[in-house]
Amino acid sequence: MTYRVVHWGTGNVGRHALAGVIAHPELELTGVWVSGPAKDGKDAGTLAGLDPVGVTATTDADALLAARPDCVVYCSMTDNRLFEAVQDLQRILAAGINVVACAPVFFQYPYGVLPDDLLKPVQEAAAQGNSSLWVNGIDPGFANDLLPLALAGTCLRIDEVRCLEIVDYASYDNREVMFDIMGFGKPLDEIPMLLQPGVLSLAWGGTVRQLAAGIGVTLDAVTETYERVPAPESFDIATGHIAEGTAAALRFEVRGMVGDVPVTVLEHVTRLRQDLCPEWPQPAHPEGSYRVEITGEPSYAMDLVTSSRNGDHNHATLLATGMRIVNAVPAVVSAPAGILTALDLPLITAPAQRPGR
Repeated sequence: MTYRVVHWGTGNVGRHALAGVIAHPELELTGVWVSGPAKDGKDAGTLAGLDPVGVTATTDADALLAARPDCVVYCSMTDNRLFEAVQDLQRILAAGINVVACAPVFFQYPYGVLPDDLLKPVQEAAAQGNSSLWVNGIDPGFANDLLPLALAGTCLRIDEVRCLEIVDYASYDNREVMFDIMGFGKPLDEIPMLLQPGVLSLAWGGTVRQLAAGIGVTLDAVTETYERVPAPESFDIATGHIAEGTAAALRFEVRGMVGDVPVTVLEHVTRLRQDLCPEWPQPAHPEGSYRVEITGEPSYAMDLVTSSRNGDHNHATLLATGMRIVNAVPAVVSAPAGILTALDLPLITAPAQRPGR
């Protein structure tokens, strides 16, 4: 069966996902939405770094939705436009079109995380359109839902599930995320958006709640903590200059608590140089890795290292984020209407490709 797909957004993740849609043997690209005139009218293949494919990008969302595709692959930037993104999802779902998305991340598992005034309109739109929404990627996504839950299924007893991202972000090419949202290169007394009270729990609270649901635990609370470390001297990264004394490393935890005991934990260890904070958890590869630690019987420590012949670890993880949702299109289109989580879907794999493709 062939599924008709509109692709939405061609930024850091979107351009990789768009290439994935074009290559996928079960997907037919019928349109591409872009946010401004710089990409309007360009061929989708060109935007994905491929040869032209004969599908032209447009800023006309109404025309794309009027064609009633089976699914929208939603990769639009959401970190700085959360409410607009939620309105996008409502509009698409209400039109009877399924959505796979890499954001907003709180829809990975929104229950107990989102207030009703954000959650119910999306649920109602899905019911109105008899359509489904699934948000996933790598983190939040398979690094902290699929992988830990697969391991959890082999345990006699589980005391704690901890998922870590331990990554060098120096080559991450998004200045707004790095400086404005995460606060790198900013004075330590200037609290960025990500570290405002409640934001970490909004972004990753669904991760710890979904893990808890997956292992049959009811959480009493979700808490958050963080630590920032200044640059010992000035240096440059892909998106700008990090001055001596400004934020150059960040470690945070979002903890799912039962009583005063953490049971499900999401931890990020983010450096802009490999030599910073040597006492913090170290990655399995110098550029970074994802780690799942289960304390129980038996206990596990599993490291996931991404790589690519076409770029560094950041390139590889952006590609993985996009392909996680692209490969899920058939399963999401076939699923019951509503907001889906990783607990609702079957195992998702990539279609086999012929050698040389």
